Amino acid sequence: MKWKPEVDIYFSDFFQVPKRLVERYGAFDISLVNDLPLFIDPFLLFNSRKRKYRHLHADIIRYLRFLRDESTAGRVDDGLLRARYTFKEIHQNWLGFARTGNRGSGLGMEFARALHSNLNSIFSSFGAEEITTGSHLEKLCLIGSGVGRDHVSDFTTNLIKGFLLDYTQAFAFKHIAPRHRKRFAVEKVSFNYETETWAAGLFDLPAFRGEYVVLTPRDILTKDEIWINKPELVSRFDEIVAGLPNESLRAELDSYLRKRLTKKAKQKEINQARLEALRAYPELIEHYIKDKEDDGDRATSVSAQRIHQSELLYIEQVRPVAALLQTLGFYKTPGTTHEEAHKRISFLKDCIENKGCHKIFYVGGEPVGREEDVHILFRLIWYGTSSDVSREVNDGRGPVDYRISRGAQDKTLVEFKLASNSQLKRNLEHQGATYQRASGAGWCIKVILYRSKEEFAKVRNVLKDLKLSNDPDIVLIDARRDNKPSGSKA
Repeated sequence: MKWKPEVDIYFSDFFQVPKRLVERYGAFDISLVNDLPLFIDPFLLFNSRKRKYRHLHADIIRYLRFLRDESTAGRVDDGLLRARYTFKEIHQNWLGFARTGNRGSGLGMEFARALHSNLNSIFSSFGAEEITTGSHLEKLCLIGSGVGRDHVSDFTTNLIKGFLLDYTQAFAFKHIAPRHRKRFAVEKVSFNYETETWAAGLFDLPAFRGEYVVLTPRDILTKDEIWINKPELVSRFDEIVAGLPNESLRAELDSYLRKRLTKKAKQKEINQARLEALRAYPELIEHYIKDKEDDGDRATSVSAQRIHQSELLYIEQVRPVAALLQTLGFYKTPGTTHEEAHKRISFLKDCIENKGCHKIFYVGGEPVGREEDVHILFRLIWYGTSSDVSREVNDGRGPVDYRISRGAQDKTLVEFKLASNSQLKRNLEHQGATYQRASGAGWCIKVILYRSKEEFAKVRNVLKDLKLSNDPDIVLIDARRDNKPSGSKA
């Protein structure tokens, strides 16, 4: 019988559960090596045909109404803000925006103050909407400051945490062996409106490295943007105004913008004026949300498509690469961090260029277009290392992708870029050296991945201009599809 190499990366791997059972249950088979850039969209709860999801959305709105009413009744001090508005990130769901590991910043006092302020302005008529069908948490991130997409998702996740824990516990009881489970006390699970306090709960959950793991249903997840979002609101501003039933309001808005914009106004100035108009005429926001409600069925189909694509990219295409690397002994690479980094990068370069692993950078025949997706995949080559692999902190000069270290004296930085990046030349010229000095790293390796002859020519010209053509710490990886062996079996 042929030995099949295995590397534990996903929930189903670590807990020895057939992948099909996780899929059948409706959960996303999360990676326990690195966060994946997926998040809960509250609109998918609101618009769901599942009564349970709609009830969860109603619970979220009830809590926001409670906060709004409390904020208008009198002064809310820092103690109450901390108790009612702040939440730790639920990193145990392994979803979010962390590039390495699964630790995010959570919802602290800055978010608490921003939310409290917005509740007294944007949400002043919350719960008594006349244009939209329902109330929406997403309104907080449309024009208010200090509350963004990631905050909305984190807040939603915390407010439905009890459901997610019950959902995970039910799966664990049925499919996960007792030796892989543990009893956990979890804080802030449900809010008691009589005592006006958050209550903790006990749950029997999958245990991984001393912590519990949370599963999330696939049908409430999305990628890239939530359904109701600021970029679309701003970009569709003229269309929304044109569709207003109130002729007088349309005329007022036209006059408002003409006073603030010249004929030579740049797009940045136009967008800023649109945001100011939205603050001055919040009825526009209601019409935008109403339009999104009316098109709600498409939210479900779009999110389903994004999640399917994510499964192809982060699961189906990663598994064979990991298996190949395991077969070749890739995860046992020794040496200093500089030597180890070069060996691992060279190994991956060979796999991509000669063993068919270039396929990992394509979904449906199309190249993966965002660097953050490639960075997450790049994290795979550091699985099993004895070195500390972490995301460099952004100190205002722009973050380098990875810091590989073994103590203060052995530290290497690694930048991983797509050749298609419009800022490639500037990054090569300044970013690495700046961060190398700031962090005290001995080396900085730049890895550039190109996927066409045109991109290769661009990289070659950039390196020539910067006199870096022979720099040993610049590694090019050829991920083109049109020059690979046809018989590749990766």
